[in-house]
Amino acid sequence: MSLFIRLALLFTILGAWPAPPASPQSGGGAPLQISWEVRNRFRLFREERDFQLQAEAMRAGSILAAENALEIQSDGRGWARNTVNRLCIDRSGRVSEPCTRDGVKESYLAPVDHAVTVRLAGALPVGATCAWTFDDGQGPRQSTLDCAEPINLRVPSSNPTAVTVDVSSGADAPQRVSTEIFVRDILIAGLGDSIASGEGNPDRQIALADEGFCFQSYLGGPGSEYFRPSRAGYKGGRACGSPGPLQAWQRHSAVWFNPACHRSLYSYQTRTALALAVQYPHIAVTYLPLACTGATIADGLLGPQRARECLVTKSGVDCQGRVNAQLGELRDALAAAKRRQPDRKLDLVLLSIGANDIGFSELVANVIVDSATERALFKRTGVLGSVEDSRAALTNELPQAFSKLRGALKPLVGDLSHVIFVSYANPVLTEGGICPGGRAGFDVHPAFNANPERLNQTARFVQSEFLPRLKALALCQSGILCRDPAGDRMTFVDAHQAAFANHGFCARSANDPEFDQACFSAKGDSFVSDVVAASSQPLVCGRGASEFRAYLPRARWIRDANDSYFAAMTYPQGLPASAQPSDIHDATWGVLSAVYGGAVHPTAEGHAAMADAALPAAVSVLRLDARIPEVVQEPLLPPSAQQPPETKQQ
Repeated sequence: MSLFIRLALLFTILGAWPAPPASPQSGGGAPLQISWEVRNRFRLFREERDFQLQAEAMRAGSILAAENALEIQSDGRGWARNTVNRLCIDRSGRVSEPCTRDGVKESYLAPVDHAVTVRLAGALPVGATCAWTFDDGQGPRQSTLDCAEPINLRVPSSNPTAVTVDVSSGADAPQRVSTEIFVRDILIAGLGDSIASGEGNPDRQIALADEGFCFQSYLGGPGSEYFRPSRAGYKGGRACGSPGPLQAWQRHSAVWFNPACHRSLYSYQTRTALALAVQYPHIAVTYLPLACTGATIADGLLGPQRARECLVTKSGVDCQGRVNAQLGELRDALAAAKRRQPDRKLDLVLLSIGANDIGFSELVANVIVDSATERALFKRTGVLGSVEDSRAALTNELPQAFSKLRGALKPLVGDLSHVIFVSYANPVLTEGGICPGGRAGFDVHPAFNANPERLNQTARFVQSEFLPRLKALALCQSGILCRDPAGDRMTFVDAHQAAFANHGFCARSANDPEFDQACFSAKGDSFVSDVVAASSQPLVCGRGASEFRAYLPRARWIRDANDSYFAAMTYPQGLPASAQPSDIHDATWGVLSAVYGGAVHPTAEGHAAMADAALPAAVSVLRLDARIPEVVQEPLLPPSAQQPPETKQQ
């Protein structure tokens, strides 16, 4: 995308922002009132600057508009690339207890107090003096200063803090204003599969080299090699047959908030929880992201599952192999929180699950793997699925699994209306129809071609059978039996599906990034086929792969295979040792590196649109728009009229 277009988009977005709030002195006759807000109230963030970045961006009005503004601001490198290193949950998934946030150690799961900023707003005379009193039941704290100055303090989470300010200004009669501060700390858990985890959107995209890296195909022999962009910084052999240590390759991978599960800060679950904190200044949000790529209800939510990728650290590579069950992790976290705060409860669950239970990834493989050799091989190994297989799982297996999930969630959250089930978007729609198919967006691998017939069949199954069935399961409708329909219905969200109908994987626009338009061919011939030339320049457009930016506004809200490779280029390093290819140029890794980074998953913009749909449901369930008690304002009596309270005769 040219600099001119980026600036134009940024100015368009900035122009939609409301004016900054007026200073206290510009009240224009407005009555005096005490305003307060929780600082850095998205508690996953260690540093307030990361929260303020989001709060400023959210002035654009929606989460999607904020994402677009941040994408342009970061020149497509993404806002999360630095934030990912400043979190209260480490990259192995462990909660930091305590977590040092803005220089203060706090319990992450059960905070005992919160940092707040208090100020007096309204029509303040210049030079007015404020005598503040804060009483949290442990004795009053007092402070006197200019009324234009805010006060920063910490207030307990267990009980309200009474606030009184006596305002004096020259000969004017003093006034007293009072209110109460009570921070509602909301505990939110994110559960589910790759759509829930944010797959396709590494917090720091992979750095690609401009030269090529050789992969083999399954045919073997002469003519079976092809070159695609290498990883920047990799010093091993790039030619097929040349030595290439796996650990040297791993050190140059994309960075994920949690590599074992491909959890990303761009996920709709994180963006929804974060938006709640931005929008409501009197709450704090404690967020537990537990969703994991590849999860099913049985293997992932209720039981352990295979890890996606290894954690690369300065000291080496840590391959967990398996990831604990999400509900088990949630149960342990709640138990730890209750040991500190017996009344601590889970307020909200964000959930997306069911696609892997019906073999959706196998359906995708069936659509895009078109070469006869690969199709024959993948059929034998169970990689390819059919609509008939998925329909059978949808009818016979998913309802039973969903019933077990409902039973497991009930003891954790109680009323299942506090589980917000965010449905999937159909990834293959555009301009009111189905994407036409072809190699465009999938030519990163020679065997890929979105077959139009299989694509059409899959799209119709998803739209007319899978998505309606999920809704029925979540809402106890259409023949789905629930023991207690009133208490077993989840809150269901699918408002984003209409927006996605114009943003499938094939969507293109004249406003797409300049690199995409120049280098990702609409005809599916983006890569140099001559292996000699491709080893030094794999792209037909003649530009460097390092110019690709994963986080710029695009027409498509669904990652295609080219996006997956250029954003993440993932090797399935979480597989058992027996299943790991010995050669990093291996044909299997050539296929998986093109799809394991999030092919056919929402982009950051897609996740933002999903969060925009989920946010109103979360606000409603949490009753965040309930009326807040008004500030009390009254004239301050002169000292001679202030009588001490009567004491009773003994």
